[in-house]
Amino acid sequence: MAVREILKMGDARLLRMAEPVRVFDTPELHALIADMFDTMEAANGAGLAAPQIGENLQLVIFGFANNTRYPDAPPVPRTVLINPVIEALGDEEEEGWEGCLSVPGLRGVVPRYAHIRYRGLDPLGQAIEREADGFHARVVQHEVDHLIGRLYPTSMRDLTKLGYTSVLFPELDAEPGE
Repeated sequence: MAVREILKMGDARLLRMAEPVRVFDTPELHALIADMFDTMEAANGAGLAAPQIGENLQLVIFGFANNTRYPDAPPVPRTVLINPVIEALGDEEEEGWEGCLSVPGLRGVVPRYAHIRYRGLDPLGQAIEREADGFHARVVQHEVDHLIGRLYPTSMRDLTKLGYTSVLFPELDAEPGE
């Protein structure tokens, strides 16, 4: 379909509370999802939330077989998740490096729940429920944060662990969307 512009940190549209999707299986919804996958893949992202392209909807996509921005990450199933709800399965947290297409060129260490259950709907309005841990859980939590107007730097506990990807990870060729 189309590669859309990714909003950058500082754009007020990234700070909004996203609205629930109420109508499913429409040409407009399918076109938006196709645009999101085109945009995510063009930027070599691991996930993308609708607010990142200016659409104020509770819709996230994620998934990849491999990703050069996260070369050590295991595959994450390609998923469309609408009106998501996350439940932590325990109090255990893991810290890990995150980047964001809306915060290009930077990475930071962010604590996330180690094991989660997420629920939501697919593009047809059918229920999805999965458990996830590791990088999969991190990606889901990161993307769903966008739906409440939160970017990963605001979840960091130690800003000394925020820096430029080119300095912290010079072995990764920074992509334009990095």
